[in-house]
Amino acid sequence: MTPSLLSLAQAAAAPGGSSALVQFAPLILIFGVFYFLVIRPQQKKSKQHQEMLTQLRAGDVVVTQGGIIGKISGIKDAEITVEVQQGVRIKFLRSHITNKYTPGEAPKADAKAS
Repeated sequence: MTPSLLSLAQAAAAPGGSSALVQFAPLILIFGVFYFLVIRPQQKKSKQHQEMLTQLRAGDVVVTQGGIIGKISGIKDAEITVEVQQGVRIKFLRSHITNKYTPGEAPKADAKAS
């Protein structure tokens, strides 16, 4: 190799003098934006849903993931018995209750997104 080509090859191989932090800054920034726009709101929504599930009591009117509306007639650990019509009861897992429902009110938009 000629001396000029050798010096060009060495110059191209040398890092540009930028630190590792500067190189990872865009990646860190993307993760930060992703956390605040996606992960944090999802955790907050999940926490609110768990809170709602722990506060369920017999007599509450609820909506299930399948869209069934009924009144809670019994609660055991992970199971909830929902009365959908007089004398017709269905057992659901507590986790499949989407939200509470007030008769005459349109279902919440969150129920459709889940």
